[in-house]
Parts: sequence; structure tokens; C-alpha cells
Amino acid sequence: MRLIVGFVPEHFSTPLFLAERQGFFLKNGLEVSFKAFPSGSGHLIQSLQEGSINMAVGLTEAFVKAAASDDVCYKLIGTYVKSPLRWAVSTGGKRQEINSVNELEGKVCGVSRIGSGSDIMSKVLKEEKHWTKDFQYEVLDSFGNLRQAVNNKMADFFMWEHFTSKRYFDNGEIKSVGDIYTPWPSWVIVADGVVLKYETVALAFCKSVNEGIEYFKNNTEEAIRYIVSHFDYEEATVRAWLDTVEFSDDASRIDPEIVSKTLAILKQAITLPENCDQTCYIQDLHSPIINYDHQK
Repeated sequence: MRLIVGFVPEHFSTPLFLAERQGFFLKNGLEVSFKAFPSGSGHLIQSLQEGSINMAVGLTEAFVKAAASDDVCYKLIGTYVKSPLRWAVSTGGKRQEINSVNELEGKVCGVSRIGSGSDIMSKVLKEEKHWTKDFQYEVLDSFGNLRQAVNNKMADFFMWEHFTSKRYFDNGEIKSVGDIYTPWPSWVIVADGVVLKYETVALAFCKSVNEGIEYFKNNTEEAIRYIVSHFDYEEATVRAWLDTVEFSDDASRIDPEIVSKTLAILKQAITLPENCDQTCYIQDLHSPIINYDHQK
């Protein structure tokens, strides 16, 4: 079966491409095409709904939020990264009037898309700070547009992964005013109903990812060279990231309690249906799959 898998083209995707390079997907009977979504998890969700991809690796909060809010065509099938994500809060490099997260209440927040991680985490930030004023929002699609917006004052700040942002802190294009960590494991794997009709296909994909993660762990220097050459990160930045990231021990499993915790935290920050049931959004690949109909 041919899979079209959406991903965010950042350093976190490295085990996927090491798995592809080493032939793990082909060995496990899969033809996999990867499709990059630099604008993030919100775009991945939209593309799953449109049918242009049938699996995705993206941010936990975005996929859980969308699953709880809408009739979606996917289910969460596994955990890709179990460590939290460090989100940098950034403003323009020469914005002298903004120097701290505490100055951002009610300001204009740039996001890639509504429902993306950059959108959801801004609401988590507001909740953690106990602010009463809502942010205003500018939807700006890409990381490049977000950086431009905080410099031309279309937006006051935006949130993006720390190590992706670091080179732009170092060159002065943007300025860090703080960080916030996700209170949940940061990356999950999802599959649509077409894939989930074939239990062995989803399991074969996750097995290949596990092999890619194991190869990544055992070949650190090769992984570092890959990230430096493909994502234009400084080697020191990559090594610092490696000290913080922890990939899943088994990509074919996801803990319902993690999804439940994520939902509980999201409910405090955003409006979700009261009857959210985390078991509706998860497919256990190690149990029989019966009559999956594309709905919750």
C-alpha cells in the first residue's frame, strides 16, 4: 500500500528520513511518500480532511484539539516524541518596547493557522498567566512570515519551537522574550480511515518508525550531520537539542491518559465540547479494528 505521510520539516523529522534512507519502510512492505508542511500541524489536519495525505506526524495539542472539536477523518495511533516541546516566545529583533512575556497581555499574536500549535499554545500561555485580556490574532502561514510580522509590527509576538528559532535569535532578526513547555508529550502519529482499515499497514509504518528511531539513537553523529545539512542548524544547536529530546520507545502505542490530560488542560484554555471522550480519538493498533467509519 502506498502511504502519503505529512510531516513538519524540522529536526524532529530526522528519524523518519533515516528510516527511509535505510530502507526500513520498503523492508516492511510499504511504499511511503513524505509531504512537507512547513506551516505546521494546522495545515496537516486540513490536508488529512481534504484527503491529500493519509497519515501525519505532528503536534499533540493540534491533533487532540481538532479531534475534540470537529468530525475528523483520523485517529491518533501512536506517540512519536514523548518529551515536551519547548516553545520560544519571540518578538522583533529591534522591538525595544517588548522585553518580557509579562508585557504581552492583550497584544497581537501571530499564528501559522487557527488550530495550529502556535495558536493553541498562545491560549495555554494566557491561561498559565491568568490574563483576562484576549490576544488579537494575525494568521500568517509560515515561520518566515511570522518573523517578518513581528519586525514590521503587524504582530507583537509569535510562538515557535525554540531550537528552530535559535539561529534567528543569534543573528538578531528576532528576540526571545521567554519560553513555555507543553504539559504533554509533544508529537503523535495519526492515520485516516483508509489506513486504519488495514491494521497491518499502520503497524508496519510504526515498526519502521521504531527502527528509524533506534538507528537515530545508535548513529548520533550521522543524525547531527543530516540535521546540519538539511535544516541549516548550527552543530552546537543540534547537540543542545539532542540533550532535551526523547523519542518514543514504541511509536505504535499512545497512552489514553496522556490524551485525557491534554484534553483537560486544553479545556481550561479553549472552548471544547463538554462530552469530550479521549477513547473516541484513539485507535489501539494492538486490538482488532472493526468498522472504522471515518467518524468519532
